[in-house]
Amino acid sequence: MVLFGVVVILMAGLAVGSVTISPDEIWQCVTAECQQPINDIILWDLRLPRVLMAFVAGGGLAVAGAMLQNATNNQLADPYLFGIVSGAGLGAVIFSVLAQSSDSIGTPISASIGAIAAIVLVMTVVMKNRLFRPEHIILAGVAVSFMLAAVLHFVLFVAEPLAANRIIFWLMGSVATASYESVLIVFVPLLICVSVLLLLRHQIDALLLGDVQAETLGVNVNRMRFLLLLITAIVTAVTVAFCGGIGFIGLMVPHIVRNFAKGNTGTLVPLSLVVGGCFLVVVDLIARTAMVGQEMPLGVITSALGSVFFLLVLKRSRHG
Repeated sequence: MVLFGVVVILMAGLAVGSVTISPDEIWQCVTAECQQPINDIILWDLRLPRVLMAFVAGGGLAVAGAMLQNATNNQLADPYLFGIVSGAGLGAVIFSVLAQSSDSIGTPISASIGAIAAIVLVMTVVMKNRLFRPEHIILAGVAVSFMLAAVLHFVLFVAEPLAANRIIFWLMGSVATASYESVLIVFVPLLICVSVLLLLRHQIDALLLGDVQAETLGVNVNRMRFLLLLITAIVTAVTVAFCGGIGFIGLMVPHIVRNFAKGNTGTLVPLSLVVGGCFLVVVDLIARTAMVGQEMPLGVITSALGSVFFLLVLKRSRHG
């Protein structure tokens, strides 16, 4: 059933757009040759890389959010509230301004450096002041996020206007420039990180029992927490580097998935990956069809949906 839903959503992403391609035509393009050459270009050069990037990016952000929530034992934790996205964005923006380009491999590298620097800064603050409790880590993350966001806005303020406009649109999120190469660059770190998470699933589950219980079970809590933060930083960094800022997926999707995964990492990670991927494919479909002749930034749509989602959650919890 899940596989069927994924296939339907991916097919919709390939079929619907400014030019509609029927499922029969898509099947013919896959098995033989497209009747119309333009459909061959649209399908293979434009839509397939875009759909793949949306799926990989959405799944990665959902997994990153889920693991950050497990690391801090707080279901409201999110890469945006932890300085990771601000750090990745700052690194990518500084490179774009200095290199006058956003299409180089230097962008994801710079974004990764910025995200990891944000994590190191948070953990330095926490360890220096011996604030090892999850809520202290979250507060340090929020402080670092605001600080890096301030530096990011300053860089945009002093940047050349055309470059700043390009960067602002990029920060709002888009997969319009996706290519097979960029999909591969985002997918490989995600695959490695997901594999590590599944191998360590029992230790990660132990964190949810509390630090004392986890240590009793033989888990090095600080090391495991830092590893989860590092994985979150890597996945978020490469995603932000190629797709910009796409909020609320790391916060919203794990909430939905936990109703089925019951907090079990072995189920939570793959389900978050699939649901998050499908969610962003649908969002991208809305982004390129909602307005004639224009494309909406993905971050605008995810933020709008996320705010409505949490208002509904708040209303349900109040009545519950």
